[in-house]
Amino acid sequence: MRYGLAPMLCSRREKPEWFAERDACRSIEKRKMVKIKVAWIGKTKEPAIQALTDEYLKRISRFAEIAGLALRDEAAILSLARGERAQNPHKERHKLVLLDSRGKQLSSEELAAFLEREQVNAIPLLFAIGGSDGFSEEARAQAGFTLSLGKMTLPHELARVVLVEQLYRAFTILKNHPYHLGH
Repeated sequence: MRYGLAPMLCSRREKPEWFAERDACRSIEKRKMVKIKVAWIGKTKEPAIQALTDEYLKRISRFAEIAGLALRDEAAILSLARGERAQNPHKERHKLVLLDSRGKQLSSEELAAFLEREQVNAIPLLFAIGGSDGFSEEARAQAGFTLSLGKMTLPHELARVVLVEQLYRAFTILKNHPYHLGH
């Protein structure tokens, strides 16, 4: 009996068989937690944008190790991706995912599948949102993946909010959380 009264019928020392399965699955999930950094160029001008970014980063933290970083320029993003930043004592390289209008457009479900694949690869992801001028050809050449949020032009601060919401949505899809249902 997998559900129902089984836990109450067991003594305190005995655990039902499904209890061990659940614990094993949880420990695997914790080991495979993907590491993500979302980096953008420049300081946030609008407090509402920062509040939304922080809210979604907090929500995502239940599913992944995540950090939001405001960096000074494109060179800082590329340095972080290569593992050369001073804030990175382990010299951890990242798979650079650039947000660019020329990138590949993905549905929410496809983004979830992308995150699931990257979780298995165990390479930290660095999602980078450029400034108002976008990214250089050098940055595009170094990118492991280029993602587009659509054909419409978005202010880079708004693109950040859309990205973190979509990352949260992707994790809820992977965990069968009701957030995505009905959309």
